[in-house]
Order: sequence, then C-alpha cells, then structure tokens
Amino acid sequence: MYSWRKRVIPVLLLRGEGLVKTKRFKNPAYIGDAINAVRIFNEKEVDELALIDITPLRERPEPNYDFLKDITSECFSPLSYGGKVTNIQQIRKILSIGVEKVIINSAAIENPTFLREACNIFGSSTIVGSIDVKKDFWGKQRVYTSYGSKNTGKSPLEIISLFEQCGVGEILLNSIDRDGMQNGYDLDLIKSLSSSVNIPLISCGGAMDTDDFVKAFQHGASAVAAGSKFVFNGKHNAVLITYISPEENEKLLKL
Repeated sequence: MYSWRKRVIPVLLLRGEGLVKTKRFKNPAYIGDAINAVRIFNEKEVDELALIDITPLRERPEPNYDFLKDITSECFSPLSYGGKVTNIQQIRKILSIGVEKVIINSAAIENPTFLREACNIFGSSTIVGSIDVKKDFWGKQRVYTSYGSKNTGKSPLEIISLFEQCGVGEILLNSIDRDGMQNGYDLDLIKSLSSSVNIPLISCGGAMDTDDFVKAFQHGASAVAAGSKFVFNGKHNAVLITYISPEENEKLLKL
C-alpha cells in the first residue's frame, strides 16, 4: 500500500444510481456503474472516497439510503457522502449505514443553526462544510447553492468563516468554473482562503495531473479531490477508473 502525507480523494457523482461526470456543474454524462467504480478504487487502496448525489430534488428529495447501504457494503476506504442532507435525522441514518463523514452544502449555508447543531451532536471530524464557488457577472468570486444555480451574493471567505464558527472539521471547496475542465485548480482562491481560516481545506475542480495536486498543496490545500482525473483517460476522455501511480506518489512524498 502506498503512503503519503496528503490525502488524494476521488469524487464520484451520483445521478439516480448511476455514476456521472459534469462540466461546470452542467450536462451530467453517464460514465458507468457506481458500485463497480467503488470496487476498482478498493483495489487501488485509495485514501478516501467522496460520494455526491446530484439527483434533482424533484426526482428524489431524500438521500437514497438503500443504495448508499449497497455502496458502503462494498467500500473498504473511508467514505464521505453529500447530497440532500437537511436535518439531523438524515445525518444519523447516513452514519448508521457506515458513512464516516457527511458533506453539507446548501442547507449549511441557508441554515447555519442546523450546521452548528450537527457539529455539536456528531463532532467536527464527522461534518464537512462544502461550498461551490464561481465568478459572477462582475468577475467576483461568489458562493452558489442548489448545485450552482443560486447566487448567495456571499464571498467564499464569508461562508467559510461562518462554517468555521459553526465547528466543521473540514471545508470542501468546489470551483464551478473549473469543474470537469482539467485546467488546474484555482490556486489564488486556495491560497487566500487557506491563509484566512484554521481548518483543513479540500480543493476540488480542475485537476488534470499530479502537478496540479502538488501546486494545490503548495498553495495551502490540506487535501485534494478530483473527478475527471480519476475516471477519464486520454484526449478523447475514454472512461477508465484510475488512481495515483507509484511515480505520482513519489512527487507527493517529496512535499
């Protein structure tokens, strides 16, 4: 088994019970069976997996507990789950299934009292606060909710500072503009936010290769997450589940 100082986290997007990939949070394209992908990541001994359910609320307003149970029964690595989490009872049920961390996004921003209560009940190490960031019409970084469809008008720092006050253990920072584009992380954003808060920052959105991981770590990320990097291969984006190689691992070990 490989070892490294920093966590490298594949992110799997669910729509229904299928695995999809998006570009800039739009046009989810089916890329395969989620459980099969989890089995392959098991073989590759990943640090951690993050599972985000982006099924529209009109199709499924609650987490798919039965399918999540199928996933956890197959997953041998620590698993984080996000999507449709709005109350304490849901978190309790998700954790009872075997998920280790719960990722909360829109509900955390819209109802900080809920987020604070969740951290108090389940502990900071269990709750991950997630924010989706993109530039608005005037070029300012703003936090969006409802899977990138609603502009809160708030800056990333405002929301992350609020999350820190509520007691979250980590922040998952998603760049909507870079999602699926494989053009590198938003390093300026990572640097500015990581230097302003005292909780670990997981950077997501834009990774193409290990050099992007290295740069994110050098700019203050505590962990890196990626989707396309681990599910696509080659210039035509053929579907191929991968993880970091021994050679890539060597680069990270030098950090």
